[in-house]
Amino acid sequence: MRALFATCRLIALATFVVAMLWPAPGEPARASTTKTRVYISTYGSDRDGIYLAELDPITGDLQLIRLAAAVNNVQFLALHPNHRYLFATCDVDEYPDTKGGAVAALKIDTTTGSLTRLNHQSAHGELPCHLTVDRHGKHALVANYTGGSVAVLPIRADGTLKSATSTVVHQGSSVDKVLQSGPHAHAINLDAANRFALVADLGLDKVLIYRFDAAAGTLAPNEPSALAVAPGAGPRHIAFHPNGKWVYVINELDSTVIALRYDSTAGVLTLMDTVSTLPAGATVENITGEIVVHPNGKFLYGSNRGHDSIALFAIDQTTGRLTSLGHFPAGGRTPRHFNIDPSGKILLSANMDSDSVTVHQIDVPTGKLSRLAHEIKVLQPQCIEFLP
Repeated sequence: MRALFATCRLIALATFVVAMLWPAPGEPARASTTKTRVYISTYGSDRDGIYLAELDPITGDLQLIRLAAAVNNVQFLALHPNHRYLFATCDVDEYPDTKGGAVAALKIDTTTGSLTRLNHQSAHGELPCHLTVDRHGKHALVANYTGGSVAVLPIRADGTLKSATSTVVHQGSSVDKVLQSGPHAHAINLDAANRFALVADLGLDKVLIYRFDAAAGTLAPNEPSALAVAPGAGPRHIAFHPNGKWVYVINELDSTVIALRYDSTAGVLTLMDTVSTLPAGATVENITGEIVVHPNGKFLYGSNRGHDSIALFAIDQTTGRLTSLGHFPAGGRTPRHFNIDPSGKILLSANMDSDSVTVHQIDVPTGKLSRLAHEIKVLQPQCIEFLP
């Protein structure tokens, strides 16, 4: 009897604790004890730099903390695998040959989240717009929009950058005489094995494929060297599926996404499907922005600038093909970039022309979005990077 009484007391205590922690119907969720740091880059204002914010992944509360580092014309950010360094495309006056095109290395203060600039190196091209760090944290790879070049910059053990060990300049053009009169490298991504780099070149209407030598820090054309997309499509950004077998490319100029089968042994891409990022019958002038696969591999998201929405697709888990699940307002104008937090529950949208970052909750089973009331204001946000 005494043992039964003790058990009942424990059950009652546990029930009381759960009741205290779990919100009653209609009550807002309580704040979590762990917040995720968020870095947000800005471009083209007198307050350029990288801002620090904090996200509560349970409630969606997003708070702007402070300017973490003053850096000129920051576009893209990339986190080192050890989470101790952050790299940013930027402009630095001492590189006149590239009209300032550079990559900066910054050290993260793990206690405060503040950033300290370590050094910078030439991007070996004008207007660097995309950046990735290899899986071992030994190299930063940068894509330069103007002139269409890509470069590899070694990373020292202390996080500083060395000068480029490899640079490739693209040649050619495509059908749009204004936007595709020359090459425009817009993204560079490495596969999970660190063996091949895929480059989306908007000006050439191609996804170029390079063999990446992680020991030497060099790029060499693969065979085949590229996948041609539809003329005038303008490939912009690339997303690998977690299984490594599928690749998705968002095309800026014709507002489409292409689904590709990826042979990781040979570095070969094969077109499977093409889908629109816009609703049927949409007539609004539009260009696309970012593309992200949900961490669970079941959904794909892409942003529309003009329609100002996030397009959602279901990924067939057998074939990798896409099915539209609708479009959701981004919460601001011109969602240039967005990202999904490490928990897979929150999507943050960087709305460049409304100077805002908006918060959306992801219903993980369905992938659907719902807008939360939380929002922060920063001038012309460009890129969002989470610090897990």
